[in-house]
Amino acid sequence: MPIRARLTRSVISAILALSLAGSIPVAAQDGERAVAIAAELAGGPGATKLTLTLSRPVEARAFVMERPDRAVIDLPEVNFQLGPEAGRRREGVVQSFRYGLFAPGRSRIVVDLASPATVGRIETATRARDGAVLMTIPFQRADREAFRKAAAAADPAPAAAKAALPETVDQRPLVMIDAGHGGTDPGAIAAGGVYEKDIVFGFAQALVARLESGGRYRVRMTRDRDVFVPLAERVRLAREARADLFVSIHADSISAAPQVRGATIYTGSEKATDAESAKLAERENRADAAAGAETGEGPPEIADILQELTLRETRGFSSGFARTLMGQLSPVMEMSTKPHREAGFRVLRSPDVPSVLVELGYLSSERDLKMLQSPEWRDGVTGSMAKAVDLFFTNRATLGRPVATARRAAAIAPVSP
Repeated sequence: MPIRARLTRSVISAILALSLAGSIPVAAQDGERAVAIAAELAGGPGATKLTLTLSRPVEARAFVMERPDRAVIDLPEVNFQLGPEAGRRREGVVQSFRYGLFAPGRSRIVVDLASPATVGRIETATRARDGAVLMTIPFQRADREAFRKAAAAADPAPAAAKAALPETVDQRPLVMIDAGHGGTDPGAIAAGGVYEKDIVFGFAQALVARLESGGRYRVRMTRDRDVFVPLAERVRLAREARADLFVSIHADSISAAPQVRGATIYTGSEKATDAESAKLAERENRADAAAGAETGEGPPEIADILQELTLRETRGFSSGFARTLMGQLSPVMEMSTKPHREAGFRVLRSPDVPSVLVELGYLSSERDLKMLQSPEWRDGVTGSMAKAVDLFFTNRATLGRPVATARRAAAIAPVSP
């Protein structure tokens, strides 16, 4: 046996022993959460097995989905302690897989299929030498018709639990910060294995802290940990909280053009500014599918002329904030060649909450990636973004807040998922 393989097994055994003994801090904090310390693919082109090594048994539920072809395995909340390369290697009918927190109390594994396949009976067994639980998930190649029938018969898991957003008498403006991707949806991945979801979450937390420090705003996040939140749910959270501003944080990647760098601010529109923006919006709008969730593509429903005017006015405020933000960011960070663009991002479809999406830079650019990971750079940029927020609300206080007035005067139709 190669030395590397022996070392890997030794490390895995040590981790398992510590987790079973309650010595790993993250596992100990979570009490009943199972710990996953290994995931291995084996088999041939017709049948492939994914085997998870767990600290204790868990219930698993599987189903398949089309467009794109994928299998989804739902689990109770699991503490995944897997290596950075886990899930990236193709084996048989499995192209790759990803994993993470899908909703509070629930984890999910999303398996991208290289060809149509169904999921067989999931079995578990206890390994005698150390008490580890081996969960085996078999995938069997299927023809297109059989796969289509299996996907149609699937009963997808319910939408993520809706967080309670209590009413408050606090009259300060509410800013909703949206850290892109999360959980089973990693977003873009840098060459060194850095995930977009982690970069933007750290930045979002720093921005929240900066906005809260001044005491002028109430600030909330669409996700406060590494969890998947559907795109429509992010919009719903902002609308139900009656947010006054929505800022979505992302970081793009273009592997074919590592020389491209700089930040871009997007606002919502049915027609994209250019082909590049349209392609980016299309990629971002596939986030639900990447996480193994159902998605709808319809635009928001406009029920009457008042709501149509509200939407038009909201987009005007969104564009105004984008220009203000661009003016504040330009002196402190590199901007792209077209720093303000429009595209049909689903997360920007709120008809009554001014919304922007900020692409901080490109993970495919070494210079951008270095800056995105720099605490000093992040501190300067969040400071400039906070100034832009101050200017936005100062101007709105001068002009009045007709969007909020219209929202109170008429019930806005719910956003289509």
